[in-house]
Amino acid sequence: MPPKGFPVTQWDMYTAEEIGFEKLDILSQRGIGHIRESAEIILRNRAIGIDVHDIGKFKNDPKVKDCLRRGDTKGCFYIESPAMRGLLRKLRCDNYPTLVAASSIIRPGVARSGMMKEYIHRFNNPNRFSYIHPVIKEQLEETFGVMVYQEDVLKVCHHFAGLNLSDADTLRRAMSGKFRSKQEMQKIAESFFLNCREKGYSEDIIKEVWRQIESFAGYSFSKAHSASYAVESFQSLYLKAHFPLEFMVAVINNFGGFYRTWVYVHEARGCGATIHPPCVNKSTYKTTIYGSDIYIGFIHIQNLEEKFARSVEVIRAKGGPFTSLNDFIDRLCPGLEQLILLIRTGAFRFTGKKKTVLLWEAHMYVNGIKHRNIRSLFPQPVRNFSLPDPDLGHDKLDDAYDEIELIGFPVTLSWFDMLSTSFRGEIMANDMLSHRGRKVRMVGHLVTIKHIKTIKGEWMNFGCFIDPEGNFFDTTHFSQSLSKYPFRGSGTYLILGKVVEEFGFPSLEVEKLAKLPVKPDKRY
Repeated sequence: MPPKGFPVTQWDMYTAEEIGFEKLDILSQRGIGHIRESAEIILRNRAIGIDVHDIGKFKNDPKVKDCLRRGDTKGCFYIESPAMRGLLRKLRCDNYPTLVAASSIIRPGVARSGMMKEYIHRFNNPNRFSYIHPVIKEQLEETFGVMVYQEDVLKVCHHFAGLNLSDADTLRRAMSGKFRSKQEMQKIAESFFLNCREKGYSEDIIKEVWRQIESFAGYSFSKAHSASYAVESFQSLYLKAHFPLEFMVAVINNFGGFYRTWVYVHEARGCGATIHPPCVNKSTYKTTIYGSDIYIGFIHIQNLEEKFARSVEVIRAKGGPFTSLNDFIDRLCPGLEQLILLIRTGAFRFTGKKKTVLLWEAHMYVNGIKHRNIRSLFPQPVRNFSLPDPDLGHDKLDDAYDEIELIGFPVTLSWFDMLSTSFRGEIMANDMLSHRGRKVRMVGHLVTIKHIKTIKGEWMNFGCFIDPEGNFFDTTHFSQSLSKYPFRGSGTYLILGKVVEEFGFPSLEVEKLAKLPVKPDKRY
């Protein structure tokens, strides 16, 4: 009996299938959540109602098409990863059918077999390639002779190799690990090769087609799957293209994107938002927006209790904004630890007092109240005191370190403002195409790393960085470079490499990598 009290019998999918049951995969999909919440935030912030199901309108929207072409898709369902954004730019994607295909060829099997690169080449050069066989052309002309969907595997097995559709589907499922009999799998594979030889195909063609099937079938999407994913991508794209600030707030609040929260906060800032740390008079439990002002939610403050954080909203709604630290303490009766967390994140900056003073006030006022959680009828007096100026040397760098410690990223400064060096690289991300083939030095803050193994079994990395102007750029770290100059965790890096370009998409082939030092935290 699970917690909800419904009796459950756990059968594996193979047993269920043999009994004759249908198997449904029910997925928790946060992308749908941020689409729904975006519409709610837009209505609240701009008084504009959005029909998120008007897909026909979204597909033909010029701003949506422009976002797709430029790969400006951070926060958008399924199409926001560095690899996917690069693919969209290489395909110059600006329509639904191309996005449907892109949603499938980004899958691991297509990339591993080399057919993703081949698809991009054929897409951009439709008259400069040849089909491996006339039957393949006949069946896969829509996808330039490349197996993109699961249905394509069935077509090739059926029309090219002469397998019946039942055996073709069994083969497809077997390659994705969904089989119970290796003998049955072996029998069908033998039939594939036997039928192809009987049809007179050369061994080279047979082996190449089999290689593509083998590397692709286990990771492919059905066309319907890709098409439904692309619909949700267009919903996200429309909201981001027309209402970027509200959309990014919804993405931040759903905690389900490809990137960490700070990347989405950075993206919102780049779209014109003013980002504020938490504030007891403006913030809610989740991140909220007023016009173009975004206030980080209490949920992002580490170790702040949810019940207490939500009570801030409730008490404020009943009695109006807080007028001072003492007023906040009198109305909420917080524990000292919780109060300190709010002070250190800047939540009382409306008072105009420095954090040092507020911390002293908090200690003296809270410790002076004998009975906690009992609101006093009259405000408690606080002993007057003064602090010497040297103790008030708290600056923006100190605030940034407080924010990193308690929120996870700096809000009042950028990562680059914290560097010890003033060097910001020889070129920026937007300059890369004009420097293709050249060796340059760039400075970037690490966003994410993708780890893959080469055919030789060696590790290589693909990196994604943000430059000092706030734009993304991608890097490639081959095994030889990576072994000598590995990543050293999150931070800002100086990168030496060669600018390369593929179908209009630039990246940096890295030779050397070094993590840049930051200004010291004076507290330690």
